[in-house]
Amino acid sequence: MPTIAPLSQPAATVYCAIDFGTSNSAVAIPDPLDAAHGMRLIELEPGHTTMPTAVFYAVEGPEQFGRAAVAAYVDGLDGRLMRSMKSILGSSLIAQTTDVGGGRGVKYLDIVAGYLRLLKRRAEAQAGAAVTRAVLGRPVFFVDDDAARDAQAQAALEAAARQVGFADIHFQYEPIAAAFDHERSIDHEEVVLVADIGGGTSDFSIVRVGPARARRLERKDDILANHGVHIAGTDFDRRVELAAILPEFGYGAYGPSIAGAPAREVPSGVYFDLATWHLINTVYNPARVAELRSMRGFYADARQHERLMTVVEERLGHELAARAEDAKIAVAEGGHTTIDLSHVERGLAVELGEAQAVAALDADIARIVEAARETERQAGVAAEAIDALYFTGGSTGLRLLAQRIAAAFPGARVVRGDRFASVASGLAVFAQRWYGQR
Repeated sequence: MPTIAPLSQPAATVYCAIDFGTSNSAVAIPDPLDAAHGMRLIELEPGHTTMPTAVFYAVEGPEQFGRAAVAAYVDGLDGRLMRSMKSILGSSLIAQTTDVGGGRGVKYLDIVAGYLRLLKRRAEAQAGAAVTRAVLGRPVFFVDDDAARDAQAQAALEAAARQVGFADIHFQYEPIAAAFDHERSIDHEEVVLVADIGGGTSDFSIVRVGPARARRLERKDDILANHGVHIAGTDFDRRVELAAILPEFGYGAYGPSIAGAPAREVPSGVYFDLATWHLINTVYNPARVAELRSMRGFYADARQHERLMTVVEERLGHELAARAEDAKIAVAEGGHTTIDLSHVERGLAVELGEAQAVAALDADIARIVEAARETERQAGVAAEAIDALYFTGGSTGLRLLAQRIAAAFPGARVVRGDRFASVASGLAVFAQRWYGQR
């Protein structure tokens, strides 16, 4: 971490806001030099105020966090990568122990606590004082339709936070936090649909915001409805990879016709695994590599099999996934892109246009839009009653998606928050209100 001068402030005023996200996390601390907001997001990694919510337990060596954890996994180091720890909070797993490699067992609660400890230490390094008070974000429901398990999930997160030294803890709902930035900019009450679409889930909340409501510390009653689906950015990447990239490696191809019999489609299992981030490393298992090598006769086009084996033997699966993500973003911004695959075969490239991307993503986008409409129905309000759409989360940068959601609420104006830090920034606003005068 780079050396950053600590803040000049009494230790008693030091507190923080933590967005412990499913995919990424962020932390804010007081900053007296920021006259406009009084808080700032800290640099969790060099050049980054957000960090992947990931821990890698190496068989040899200390655990690694964030981007370093993901890199260790992609590089094939011996160990176990833990991601999406937040989803464990509402399950019975939180009290159990899991094998992280090398015969070592770690409790799931301790995995969460270890990550929070790192966030706390980095906040303290930049605050120049102990940080023992924190506002933590939480979803409206950790667990749908189960109040007891939902309460247990919050209790587990609080226990993990106390375990690492937070003594004064308060929770705020993430959709309310995401709306705080918008709330500061309006002079009248509004009904806002918050669309928080990240890597793993698309979450929608309908909330009431306004100057009078901003003075209240308890805001749960301002949430009219909350709904979501487990479809988001990583699903889009997968669709793009299957539609545009993997056909060059044999996905959807057919084998030779033998003795007049109809040609058979090449088995597709390996391609679905290559397009699913957390399954890519399973393709590199020696037994599986040997099996794939023996399937040469399944391909009418020998080049497709050769390209597949290059990917598998040189462990290029995560690179293909990254190029699919880059292509998705490029199409969203410009309508057309060329995907360079020359790292697999000299001169190999494929084109991806907006029409092809729309076709690949259409079903997923339709389900996300329907989730937004279902949120409206649960809130008991008409689409015409939605004053604003507030977009946050990395995947809201996908123009195709944002346009489809906006079309479902034509009377609402579109407001774009920080795609990666709106929740953390909103939690910072609340932390300042909650702790700033105490």
